[in-house]
Amino acid sequence: MIDKEILKLVGTRIRALRKEKGLSQEALGEKGGFHFSYIGQVERGEKNVSLLNLYKIAGALDVSLIQLFAYVDEEFLVTSTESDIQDIVGLLHEANDEKLRLAKNVLREILRGNAST
Repeated sequence: MIDKEILKLVGTRIRALRKEKGLSQEALGEKGGFHFSYIGQVERGEKNVSLLNLYKIAGALDVSLIQLFAYVDEEFLVTSTESDIQDIVGLLHEANDEKLRLAKNVLREILRGNAST
């Protein structure tokens, strides 16, 4: 029975994030490459969704994978700092080599400045 509970918790969280983003099941399905009926099954806890599909759903929702496990009814919540770090990592993944080196140097200087104050 606990297996079904985790599926329902994750599904409920996906539904909450989808609604928070103002997306329909159809829109989320299109963004993630799924049929809307699959999204509905996941949200209802009827599908044992794979880790790869959870990753795709998180990407379509523009959230980190860990945020899918930050249950609405649980005390574990993603802090704004963790969310900011995830956003920065996402930006870095999209950058070309030149911009990545520049970002690394800027970040190093910013953090070096904070260490001395």
